[in-house]
Amino acid sequence: MDQTLSVEQLQEALLGLTKPLAALDLPLLDSHGATLASDLLVDGTLVIKNGQRIDSTQIALAASLGLDRLPCRPHPRVVIISAGDDLVEPGSNLASDDDEYESNSWFLTTYMREVGAHAFRVHAIPETAEQLKLVIEDQLVRADLIVISGESADESFDLITSVISQLGEITVVTPNLNESGKHGYGLIGPDKIPVVVLPGDPIGNYLSAEIFIRPMILKMLAKSEVSRPTKKLKLSKSVESNSGKATYVRAKLTTSGEVDPLAEQASLVTLANADCLIELSEKNQKLKSGDLVTVIMINRVDN
Repeated sequence: MDQTLSVEQLQEALLGLTKPLAALDLPLLDSHGATLASDLLVDGTLVIKNGQRIDSTQIALAASLGLDRLPCRPHPRVVIISAGDDLVEPGSNLASDDDEYESNSWFLTTYMREVGAHAFRVHAIPETAEQLKLVIEDQLVRADLIVISGESADESFDLITSVISQLGEITVVTPNLNESGKHGYGLIGPDKIPVVVLPGDPIGNYLSAEIFIRPMILKMLAKSEVSRPTKKLKLSKSVESNSGKATYVRAKLTTSGEVDPLAEQASLVTLANADCLIELSEKNQKLKSGDLVTVIMINRVDN
């Protein structure tokens, strides 16, 4: 039986796989979007702070100072692999009732770019474990992190983790997280590249990206804070979970300053409509209208 970890324990394990990327002296245009690796001072005055993402105005500022290069941490290179023989590319026809349109890799690729990574999408429909192994091995040369997900029922999870075990080490665990499932993580290849296997269900996949993968990217960028900002807000209506697991309820902020849980939490529409997550602990599973709750602010683009 797979080991069950708390959300915090799995976060700690995954952060242990990563480290800040080495700083590079990048040409000015190449530094756009990267993270400054040391304070930029002019006559002792701080003009661009270490850890700040370089935008167009800072490029102009550096150029006005006569600088053609900046010391930056590069974008982490994240390879996103989707694997499963029932997954169908959007734009194609579903051949059977078992087929499903593949969405996780589209989400993960664009999500990682929003966090600050260079993300590369690879869609694989392996007939054998050997074919999937070749796909993963081909990606090792351009990856600082590999993230893999499969079909929504996790039917391909065992195939994926068995292949990873041939390339390095893999640990399979189940976080005590509602709407989630088994996860795998380890180091593979001669350069010990971190790899994470996520649940195939789209909601579980989203939660894992938000709670587990995003902090890994920010650590690679040497960010001092890898967690989302939180607020204490009043609930607009009651919310309840009977899972006994950590639960993240998709929600929206109201004009009156409260937080409103979205209806039909099982719907993927909540992922697109939410601007925050209500955090319910494993123990505190029933809250009434007017109760103060911890709200995680989920901005789509990080700064």
